[in-house]
Amino acid sequence: MSSQPENDRIIARDDGFHPVDAEADVTLPPDTAPDELVDHLHRALIAIEFPVFSDGRGFSLARLLRDMGYEGRLRAVGRLIADQYAMARRVGFDEVEVAPDIADRQPQDQWLARADWREWDHRSRLAG
Repeated sequence: MSSQPENDRIIARDDGFHPVDAEADVTLPPDTAPDELVDHLHRALIAIEFPVFSDGRGFSLARLLRDMGYEGRLRAVGRLIADQYAMARRVGFDEVEVAPDIADRQPQDQWLARADWREWDHRSRLAG
């Protein structure tokens, strides 16, 4: 029995896989200019695209949004793998939309193994 939801879009959170429960108000490409982020601070849910595994610009955008005071939900969308989940959470993402082919190769238990991201957050350990 598969641990992923029945639809073709899967959300990974600290407690496992879930079906998509809301659509993003806006989806930002990874090359969004930092000065354009202020226009989106009022949004309830922002998605940031990761078009390829090796493109980490979305991590920087998430951190910038959080540093600018964004308090809504942040969703990473695209080509992310379970190994990147902890980093996504540390920079401010609330969840990752997992592509079905990745969820098939990396089932829920592999994502849950990274859900202890706080234990490995150097900045949090320094702050006490």
